[in-house]
Amino acid sequence: MAQPALAQSTRKQLKTANKFFSQENYRASIPYYEQVLAKEPNNAQALFRAGIAYMSFDKEKASDYIYKAQRLKKNVSKDVEYWLGRVDHLNYNFDEAIAHFQAYNATLKSKDTRKKELAQLIQHSKNAKVQFNSPKDIFVKNLGPTINTPYSEHSPVISGDDKLLLFTSRGENVTGAGNAEGKKGGNLASDGEYFEDIFEAKRVDEENWEKPRSLSGVLNGKGHDASIQVFDNDTKMLMYRQDENGDIFYTEKTGGDWTAPKKLNSNVNSKAFESDAFITPDGLTIYFSTSKFSEEGTLDIYYATRQPGGDWGPAKTLGNAVNTVYDDDSPYLSKDGKTLYFSSRGHNTMGGYDIFKSDWDSVGNKWGRPENMGYPVNTPDDDTYYRLSPDGSYAYLSSYRIGGYGEKDIYTINYIKNAIIRGRVLSSRDSTIIPGVELVFSGTQADKTALSYRDVTKPETGDYQVNVLSGRTYQVAVSKDGQNIETQEFAVPISTNDSTVIEKDFYVNYVDTTQRNFAQFQKIYFDTDKYKLRPESITELNNISSILKANPGVNISIEGHCDSRNTDEYNIVLGQNRADAAYNYLKKSGVAETRMVTVSYGERRPAAANDSPENMQLNRRVEFRVIVKEGEAAPQLTNPSAGGTGPGTGAGTSSSSSSSTTGTATSVPLQPGKSKAKLPDGTKVKTKVDEDSDKVKVKTKGANDEKSKTVTKDGTIDSKAKEADGSKTKVKTDND
Repeated sequence: MAQPALAQSTRKQLKTANKFFSQENYRASIPYYEQVLAKEPNNAQALFRAGIAYMSFDKEKASDYIYKAQRLKKNVSKDVEYWLGRVDHLNYNFDEAIAHFQAYNATLKSKDTRKKELAQLIQHSKNAKVQFNSPKDIFVKNLGPTINTPYSEHSPVISGDDKLLLFTSRGENVTGAGNAEGKKGGNLASDGEYFEDIFEAKRVDEENWEKPRSLSGVLNGKGHDASIQVFDNDTKMLMYRQDENGDIFYTEKTGGDWTAPKKLNSNVNSKAFESDAFITPDGLTIYFSTSKFSEEGTLDIYYATRQPGGDWGPAKTLGNAVNTVYDDDSPYLSKDGKTLYFSSRGHNTMGGYDIFKSDWDSVGNKWGRPENMGYPVNTPDDDTYYRLSPDGSYAYLSSYRIGGYGEKDIYTINYIKNAIIRGRVLSSRDSTIIPGVELVFSGTQADKTALSYRDVTKPETGDYQVNVLSGRTYQVAVSKDGQNIETQEFAVPISTNDSTVIEKDFYVNYVDTTQRNFAQFQKIYFDTDKYKLRPESITELNNISSILKANPGVNISIEGHCDSRNTDEYNIVLGQNRADAAYNYLKKSGVAETRMVTVSYGERRPAAANDSPENMQLNRRVEFRVIVKEGEAAPQLTNPSAGGTGPGTGAGTSSSSSSSTTGTATSVPLQPGKSKAKLPDGTKVKTKVDEDSDKVKVKTKGANDEKSKTVTKDGTIDSKAKEADGSKTKVKTDND
């Protein structure tokens, strides 16, 4: 006897579920279908209809139920292919959705009116596939459970100071959610859900809101009430009320309360459906959506201007560029009035309502062709009520999307911004900084377009800094002198402001064997946009020449740099000219060409920020670097100083002097008068400095009768030399 009773109970529950389903009261039908499925998990009809009911609340469960129903009973419904297409579309399975819609279309007779809808649904899936495969770098964030509920929340309105949010909810806290006895189920709409009420919530911080407070009171009508816009310094509010199919009202704030709403005049409202509106900041124009003028009964966007008497004048259409044969709703203008945002079921929507924007064409005096805001602003389901924050840096919108709290939720839309990544590159062996390291950050935009950012660590500090698009993982290639050291992965979190700074040091398996040799040679500097050698540069070049001749196995790289006054291309050439000037001088002084290479970095490796004349001077330079073969240690340079041999100490002092042919040098400041010195190899050096130290004469005589005479005056060089084999060399320069 228990079995028939159970079957009778299941039939009763299924009958009740189907009754609610036929009334499109899907929320009420679901518990009864679930009771049936708890007893009969393979009941194909219950699975199929429950799946359709879940489409507004849980898209993934909807897909599971409808597909299972078809597997259990292939022809569970003659419309099953249609619903499979719908649920696949909502779950981003666009190719499958198109296949189901086409299969369903094939079952319809040629004159079936449903073919028009199917053609549109197929196009929606095609549009959605394009938008989904070319996403924008946008961060969509749910406002969270304090604002959103398992029911529908929409129509966000933000106060001028960004501290108060007004919105519309159909949640369980609306007026009339309980009857006089305090039980649930009091004030329900025809779809079985509560009527909409307006709520407000105060901001706690950037992430959180206080518990919303109902503004029902005088704002609460017999049906739906919805927030639209606050204006006139937040002292007035436009709102929707379910009156005569739906009209636009306004209310004023006195103290902390809103006055009884008043209906806008008949140029705006009609016996048809008016759903949403926007008043421009100057209060002279209102944009609104109405079905009054549509033959199909769909919404179009119109506007009206204030008459001299102060009320709204006749409505005028925005034209076919904006309005379609489908619903066009929810107009909103940017603060400068040059961009119109609106929702539409037409144009190239991804499905349901999408957010579009249209720019004002001041030449043609009309609104331009609407542009779909793209994924992830838009989704395959309804996306509406796009509203910018007071400063325009982000936006609010209402959306049915996977991952929400139930039906329509309120979200914020932020464009992903750049973040500054800065730090140092250090050796993982001894934690020493490594200058001259190139870092290349490689990643992709949301649409898979390649991104690449680079910098080179500074000579003195090993610092780098790059400005990268946030919210993605980068492959960071670390290299030095064109040789890759290693590649690391670095995840940069999402930044929605322009001031995010992230400190990141990279430790690499590398020991910089060249850095100690920078100290052997001082940099030489140049005037703005010039590559003429300065007098003090000649002195240092003489010093470099002498060191190179004392260390015949050492080769150098001559590296030209610039400040950032000109273009990168121009500075590459200027940097090369500076490197060539040093190269040519050293070549004239007797350094073999094969021992020197030149390179220009232009403005790409600044020694200091280009933010002051002093720092720019530091960047107009040539650096000299000893070239060390891979795997070899840096050589210990012999410095041919007056005091003997050994590692160079003070070889870069700008007051040192040398012979350009024999490699002699002193490492102490020059003093007026005469001096003599004998080097360990037997070379004798005589130096004479005049009283003003502006003329230096150096004579050398080697053990094998090599001789040289060099006179340096005001940066000019006049040098003669005779080698042991009798060959002679003359070097004369006027500092060109």
